[in-house]
Amino acid sequence: QLQASGGGLVQPGGSLRLSCAASGFTLDYYAIGWFRQAPGKEREFVGALRRSLGSTYFADSVKGRFTISRDNAKNTVYLQMNSLKPEDTAVYYCTARINWITDYRNAQHYDYWGQGTLVTVSS
Repeated sequence: QLQASGGGLVQPGGSLRLSCAASGFTLDYYAIGWFRQAPGKEREFVGALRRSLGSTYFADSVKGRFTISRDNAKNTVYLQMNSLKPEDTAVYYCTARINWITDYRNAQHYDYWGQGTLVTVSS
């Protein structure tokens, strides 16, 4: 099970850190994906963390502003979001799958999903 938290209301230009805690399995063994869905829009890829190499991959819309990190001791993954924009407003989901795949931007490939946490960027 994945539990996402850390969402909230933030002003444009601000920062938030989302957390994704796992229970029942060890996140270090899994590839991680972050997705988001804005009101009235389709779910979209935000970023991914490849376990074996520790590499991260991001959508162009968030590249340079968002980072992903992992704390194995806490069995938690984080999405650090900086320089937030109103268009970042969405429900954010963390996901996991056991093996890395090249089609990591496709949400259908992920087996475990958190419940989502709402991020609102507004003045």
